[in-house]
Amino acid sequence: MPGRTRPVTVDDARAIARLQSANRDFLAPWDAIRPDAFYTEAGQRVELQRAVDRRAEGTAAASAVLDDEGRIVGVIRLNGIVRGAFESCSMGYWVDQAANGRGYATEAVAEMLALAFGELGLHRVQAETLRHNVRSQRVLARNGFEHIGMAPQFLRIAGEWQDHELFQVLAG
Repeated sequence: MPGRTRPVTVDDARAIARLQSANRDFLAPWDAIRPDAFYTEAGQRVELQRAVDRRAEGTAAASAVLDDEGRIVGVIRLNGIVRGAFESCSMGYWVDQAANGRGYATEAVAEMLALAFGELGLHRVQAETLRHNVRSQRVLARNGFEHIGMAPQFLRIAGEWQDHELFQVLAG
């Protein structure tokens, strides 16, 4: 069986722009407010080029989440890879509303952890969720993440600084 993820390319712009547009309202409560250009193919080309560049620099790794037929149904990212004494990053992901509940996010998180702890040699991966995002918290728990605390006003989501639950998983 092919993997659930693969690195994004600039050529994914059309497919990801369509998904982002179709899921704009669905993702709005869980995401930062984005300009309209973000949801266009041109906007996604810019975003994806940044992702490709960051992967080449070793500071991030973005992958497409694929369904059973190999179609893109979401994106998962290892963000802010920090080397040295930290050897850690943060993980974030989203999956198309129509594809939710099929295990794609759980499998994508597992694959990205394998990348983080394998090829990238990281020690720790952190993930944050809004306090009421129980579905995402279950995905993280299925992948061995432990709850490590709550950060008040941690990220600006849906236009407001919101509290987040913090999770981590360590290598080995």
